Amino acid sequence: MSTIKNKLPHKLQKRLRFETLMTDISAHFVNLPADRIDAEIEDAQRLICDCLALDLSALWQWSDNTPHSLILTHLHSPPPPYGPVRPEHLDGQEAFPWSVEQILKGKVIAHTIKDLPLEAVRDLESYRIFGIKSSVVIPLSTGGGPVVGVLSFNDLRVERKWPEPILKRLRLIAQIFANALARKGWELMLRESEARLNMATHAAGVGLWDLEIDTGYLWASRKARELFLFTQDEDLNYKRLFEVIHPSDHQLVEHAVQTAVQSGEKVRCEYRVVLPDGSVRWLVSIGNRVTDPHRKSVRLMGASIDASERKEMEERLQTQLEEIKGLKQKLEDENLFLRKEIEIQHLHKEIVGRSPAMQRILVQVEQVARTDATVLIEGETGTGKELLARAVHRLSDRKGRPLITINCASLPPTLVESELFGREKGAYTGALTRMTGRFEIADKATLFLDEIGELPLDVQAKLLRVLEQGRFERLGSTQSILVDVRIIAATNQDLAQQVAAGRFRKDLYYRLNVFPIHLPPLRERPEDIPPLVWNFVRQYEGKMGRRIDLIRRQCMDDLQRYAWPGNIRELRNVIERALIVCSSRTLEVPLPSGAVVEISEELDLEAVERRHIIDVLQKTDWRLSGQGGAAEILGLKRTTLQSKMKKLNIRRPPQ
Repeated sequence: MSTIKNKLPHKLQKRLRFETLMTDISAHFVNLPADRIDAEIEDAQRLICDCLALDLSALWQWSDNTPHSLILTHLHSPPPPYGPVRPEHLDGQEAFPWSVEQILKGKVIAHTIKDLPLEAVRDLESYRIFGIKSSVVIPLSTGGGPVVGVLSFNDLRVERKWPEPILKRLRLIAQIFANALARKGWELMLRESEARLNMATHAAGVGLWDLEIDTGYLWASRKARELFLFTQDEDLNYKRLFEVIHPSDHQLVEHAVQTAVQSGEKVRCEYRVVLPDGSVRWLVSIGNRVTDPHRKSVRLMGASIDASERKEMEERLQTQLEEIKGLKQKLEDENLFLRKEIEIQHLHKEIVGRSPAMQRILVQVEQVARTDATVLIEGETGTGKELLARAVHRLSDRKGRPLITINCASLPPTLVESELFGREKGAYTGALTRMTGRFEIADKATLFLDEIGELPLDVQAKLLRVLEQGRFERLGSTQSILVDVRIIAATNQDLAQQVAAGRFRKDLYYRLNVFPIHLPPLRERPEDIPPLVWNFVRQYEGKMGRRIDLIRRQCMDDLQRYAWPGNIRELRNVIERALIVCSSRTLEVPLPSGAVVEISEELDLEAVERRHIIDVLQKTDWRLSGQGGAAEILGLKRTTLQSKMKKLNIRRPPQ
């Protein structure tokens, strides 16, 4: 064989040697470990340069941080002064603008410095700086994707031609290198992801496991082995698992595994692991079925955590609960609901409420009252928006003047403007006298515009001018009147939606929305219902010649569970009606007729979940995490609770 090779022409021998080298390199990079790819690429560059009598081969990759910047990652070159000084970074757009343009188009550039076109004058200077006579530059990409780098082979001594067969093989080498580098990146990302997952789960005390149902093979993470008392190097299987589980819990665990395998649904199981000293550790495992269609196998994947501390706490709480139940048995069967003292917050005699939401609202009232800022009160009908407006006025520096109120929804559109701004005699048909408008009357005082969303658009424009300039004209007059009026507006509509629908001016909305106060509906603050009930009882019992001492707990619970679509106004009417028919000192309050319909329309599954979460958040003063936080009470992770709050549009009221 060697004799035959010796008889071949020199050029053919050289080509055969190059073809053999290409085959070896291609085979060598198949399944090459990621940590060896860089060294093997540079070795392959050296072998190719030796085979083709080339001086230099460089592989550059685009920088992730700097656009058009190339980073030299792999190089075969003679040492200086025979070869160029190794540049670590290179601005490709600046040094080789013409070449970069061609490379980004996926073109292979093979030339001598004499072959470069006129527009490549900057590239020519760079080639001379590096001492390159001839060069072939090949773009690096995988699967026809974007160019991720450049592979070049260069001759520093002579200007040489690049035959098409050679270029074809070098393009193949570039493809091999690109695929290897991509695989290396994926493997490194996978390793980093696995490392982060292991760190996160270990820090959180979560053990991961994977059980193959057909073979019984069990894989467990380091933390899982610690939880189950397995050594870090022992082989695990399904049988070994039951050696550490408490015998009384074998059937429970087996049933959970079979349920998960058969149903495919997520299964949760609590059981005990026996420790070497005979004590037990409570574990909670959650897993579900995973089917591999290629291997035709079924696996059960999941996670386990140590629940011993929670179990001990539950046992202590259960003991305390039994003690409380024992004390409750000594009380009357009909436990009477103790009357709570009505909380009068911050001198607001008309406002009753002890919920965190109402406390925050009253703080907002005190913050804004002594300023002249415009206040926008939003809330459903019957929530007490006018009472809140009176509280703002009562605490303001304008309290010596009256609070002027106008209901924008109760006036015909043709009369709203004259009511607000007044009119001159003869301003329109039927205007027989001159009338002073509410803005003039409210000079140096406060004007409360109830149901502001019902104002016609033309009146909105004039109202905006008064808010911005403090000036207006009566109907039928050209003389401007200057006033100093503090505006408090209220609405039961979503003004932002009204703006989007074109029914309310955007500029007026932003001018009114200086200090928004949102009054939550009564169903979102059920803890305010007991003091409100007793407040209404005390208001009406004297007028009706009644004396109420007791309200049964079940009755009050029913009132707190009812949705109250009419809010506080509806509650007041219900209490007044109950007092009319009451004949004893124990008040029975029947819910409104059609209450079931109200609840079914309002409280669908999502509404029930939203209301329950809001109830818990209010009881914890909107504290999500930590001991006694909302997440712990609801049995959720903090991140899961935050996700549910975002989905259900639950936001903490502004403080």
